[in-house]
Amino acid sequence: MRDYIDAAAFKEMILCADAALRANIQTINDLNVFPVPDGDTGTNMGLTINNAAAELRKKSFDTVAAAADCVAGAMLRGARGNSGVILSLLFRGIARRLKGTETAGAEEFAGAMNDGVEAAYKAVMKPAEGTILTVSRMASAAAVKAAKNGSDLENTLVEAIRAGEEALGNTVNQNPVLKKAGVIDAGGKGYMVILSAILSSLRGEMSSDKAAQVRAYKEESVFVEGKVDVPKINIFDTVYVVRKKSPDVDLEPLRRYLGSIGDSLVISDDEEIFKVHVHTDIPGSALSESQKYGALDIAKIENMQLQALDQLAGQKAKSTDDLEAVDEELTAMESATALTGEEEDEGVAAPEKDYGVVAVCAGKGMGALFLELGADQVVTGGQTMNPSTDDILKAVNRTPASTVFVFPNNKNIIMAAEQCVPLTEKHVIVMPTKTVPQGISAMLNFSPDESEESLVGAMGEAIGSVHTAMVTYAARDSDFDGHSIHAGEYLALLDGALIGSYADTGMLFAALSGAVGQFNPEFITVYYGEDVGETDAESAADTIRESFPDAEVSVVEGGQPVYYYMISVE
Repeated sequence: MRDYIDAAAFKEMILCADAALRANIQTINDLNVFPVPDGDTGTNMGLTINNAAAELRKKSFDTVAAAADCVAGAMLRGARGNSGVILSLLFRGIARRLKGTETAGAEEFAGAMNDGVEAAYKAVMKPAEGTILTVSRMASAAAVKAAKNGSDLENTLVEAIRAGEEALGNTVNQNPVLKKAGVIDAGGKGYMVILSAILSSLRGEMSSDKAAQVRAYKEESVFVEGKVDVPKINIFDTVYVVRKKSPDVDLEPLRRYLGSIGDSLVISDDEEIFKVHVHTDIPGSALSESQKYGALDIAKIENMQLQALDQLAGQKAKSTDDLEAVDEELTAMESATALTGEEEDEGVAAPEKDYGVVAVCAGKGMGALFLELGADQVVTGGQTMNPSTDDILKAVNRTPASTVFVFPNNKNIIMAAEQCVPLTEKHVIVMPTKTVPQGISAMLNFSPDESEESLVGAMGEAIGSVHTAMVTYAARDSDFDGHSIHAGEYLALLDGALIGSYADTGMLFAALSGAVGQFNPEFITVYYGEDVGETDAESAADTIRESFPDAEVSVVEGGQPVYYYMISVE
């Protein structure tokens, strides 16, 4: 039995937790019940803790306090998505309790866990039960009780895991959405993966240099030695265009075949071409089969597994875009830097004005629009690719203003943006924009000659006046909110709520127009994504104009991924 941990043991615990979470990223992601492609919980938590592991590997520590402080700081800066931010807050509280501590026994570690929970609850504006907050609270309470009753560190952690697993199992009953889907909370599962790996490290059952021997986490037990059990996923993101043999070619047999060899399938077509998006392990077979229906025009195949590993290692994920127009990219590097916020100088820009703006968005069209409206920096990110706190912080520090407004433009990025506030000498104000159209409306009401109070009021009013409709695809089969959804179908959402799932866009826009009608819109802007052509976008806009003849309907190329259309309704 081990009575305490020192700096080396704490470091090893976190490295093991990082390895364990990596092995379970897809398992955790699969617990997400909402069918829209998003910044998945497992990915965000994995990237957050991996940032801490990367920093730990660079250093050695004399005290457990120093090691914990390193972890907290790295997680804070590397936090992505709400789940990543909450995880960083849990470890920030741990670091604060262990401050000045050379070693930590059962009472110190249990108290640190409890302080972490308190820090997380304080930071979340409306804490919801049946989440990682509940699981961590119940686990830490059991740890504190066990330590007070004289348990050593190992048994204190055993009790924490017992209570945490019980709480995790009960999350399905605390959240109506989870209950209907019959799954436990993804964030809570991620926390238990981490806690179980910490115990296995303490027991000597797991070591970071032999992480590949660790079996994936199971609900009924903690980690034991064995083979990694990684869930099956399709590796290659495959997108291609085929010119049809004839306008009336039947694509239904192809749809069935592609569905049998992959997932996340989307097929869109017009009279001349059809476009396929599918995740599969055998992209060559997908291309060969599709050529029975026409001539292959263009294709893009990317290894998502390698991209994820690159991201976890803190590297830029490689894309087929890297192969295109090298000379053109070199000449455009300066403008690209302005758009993505990637510069060598990481210092803090001296204030040249009172107010500046940092906006988060994806898509060259969207980024260019924010810059044109007066934003100083654009951070590339959004749905499925939540930027870290550090990504946003660097953009804030590069902004030559004393006060910087940040538009997260996604509800899963707001918390990461808020973590920037104490990390910079600049005055940061995070505007709670949950969608890109809300951010654009706020920018249109940004007047740098006004007072801070007036600006916040005007932009807040503008944000509240915008309703956002979105069109995307179903990332997974799901029975959600009374809708039976199949992967690859078109999804229509309004202000985050699912309107329905459709096999064709005609039915979708009819339903979407009906839902939007309740707002009696005067202005409607259709931002079309990277997978939509201008002709199709204008056709969609015409459908909307027919439903709202008195509204002013505009079409703008946004170039955003994931969402075929983002529609601003005012």
